[in-house]
Amino acid sequence: MKLKFYIFLFLLSSSIFAQQKQVETSIDTTKNKIGAEFKLTLKTVVSSKSKVVFPKLKNIGQLEVIQSYPIDTVKKNDTYELIKKYGLTQFDSGKYVIPSIQILIDKKPYQTDSIRVEVANVKVDTLQQKMYDIKDITVVDSGISDWWFYLLIVVVILTIGAFVYWYVKKCQKKKIEEEVYKTPIEKATSLLNNLEQKELVQKGEIKEYYSELTDIARNYIEEAIHIPAMESTTSELIQAIRLASTKKKMTLTPETVENLERVLRQADLVKFAKSKPLEFEITEDRNKIQRVILTLDNAIPTEVPAEEEDQLLNEAQRQKQIKLQLLKKRNKRIAIAVGTVLFLFIATTAFFIATKGFKYVKDNLIGHPSKELLEGEWVKSEYGNPGIVIETPKVLKRMDALKVLPKETMALIKEMQLFTYGSMVGNFYVTVSTSKFKTPTDIDLAKALEGSLKVIEAQGGQNIIVKQEDFQTSAGIQGVKGYGTMTVFNPVDKTSTKAYYELLLFKQDQGLQQIMILHEEGDTYANDITTRILNSVELRKASN
Repeated sequence: MKLKFYIFLFLLSSSIFAQQKQVETSIDTTKNKIGAEFKLTLKTVVSSKSKVVFPKLKNIGQLEVIQSYPIDTVKKNDTYELIKKYGLTQFDSGKYVIPSIQILIDKKPYQTDSIRVEVANVKVDTLQQKMYDIKDITVVDSGISDWWFYLLIVVVILTIGAFVYWYVKKCQKKKIEEEVYKTPIEKATSLLNNLEQKELVQKGEIKEYYSELTDIARNYIEEAIHIPAMESTTSELIQAIRLASTKKKMTLTPETVENLERVLRQADLVKFAKSKPLEFEITEDRNKIQRVILTLDNAIPTEVPAEEEDQLLNEAQRQKQIKLQLLKKRNKRIAIAVGTVLFLFIATTAFFIATKGFKYVKDNLIGHPSKELLEGEWVKSEYGNPGIVIETPKVLKRMDALKVLPKETMALIKEMQLFTYGSMVGNFYVTVSTSKFKTPTDIDLAKALEGSLKVIEAQGGQNIIVKQEDFQTSAGIQGVKGYGTMTVFNPVDKTSTKAYYELLLFKQDQGLQQIMILHEEGDTYANDITTRILNSVELRKASN
């Protein structure tokens, strides 16, 4: 009876032990620095119909959960292995215990193992390390990416141009119809009235008054009698009028000609000898000019009235002249407004060139392909197997490795996945590749780097200068980094471009993970893109 009881206890304890061991607990390290991450891993193997619930926790014991990683699922025959990871940290030094966690498998509770961990202080040696003063706050150049600011400048310039157009139009007070006169006498009479409205005499501008007064008379004589009055001296003009009077049978009295001559000579004295006539003399001279013009107009022989068709033709010509002058004034307004806008635009551009530099203005006005990539919307994605998580300006596209790599290289590879953006002859080129080899071998990353450079050389890279150093991801994974310059030959236009490249290589379980970035040498925007890409690299563990 006792034997049966012991057998029962043994089977019961074995069953309980098996249940408790259904959840496997592990941690990446039991000792870490303050603030560093402990990765707690929970594994369980269940059937395809089982339902497993991992708890959502903010703290596990005295450690804070900084990240709850997604559940990884690995199929093994008819079962599934579920892997759940928690990222834990602690900001106080000391020894801690990660307590057991309850996991539900098909609604049955299972407990994980508890684990002891230690959080150590970070030693700071103030004697060996130099101490520096706190630096002042540095103002960071916001760049010209504030598109609204430059849009505002354009709007202001266009607004100023529109205002200038409106102002010039407003200043053109006289209507075109008023400036196009049917007869010379109508024009002269109107201009005399306008001269009085200017009140030049009251303002003391006697010289300007006599200049306009005589110009009105000379213009009338030139248009009505067809004498080059504007180009003639006073004596020449008087002589020409006397000859025209005889030739055209104009009934002019000697007094009319003498009055005109007297006013013209008075004007010459005012303009050239600085003579200052009295106010009543000025009034008399104005009246004399008006009477002379009227007398001349009456003395001109009356022409035979034109036929109705001629009158219509003259009116059509007058309307055509009005439209022509309207068009000229409109074009003048447009020219002034456009000139103002161009001047402001050139002045603004010159200001930015003087303060920011020509390259700054060129990249932001004309555009720069690398700058557009840098400031565009970036994409974070996982590529290949073992996976490479990387952030890039554009999504990388899958390529056929057989079309890129030599057959000798592909003969050694069991599986390869290749993803790229751009091309070697473009302004920016990114390639990500993962590969597994057929024959198990210990991969030498230095030799793998040499092989990758040979592939690049076969694709058009020339004069490759390489420097090599160790590289470590943000998660602490070690790899090799090759970087330097090369000359890229473009077979299309037969030109060569100096380029800068960076090449990262990592190895995992007979697999090779590779990232290459290539861009034109001296491209500062591309340098920023490269730095951001490399800082985003995360590597997944290889899966069989």
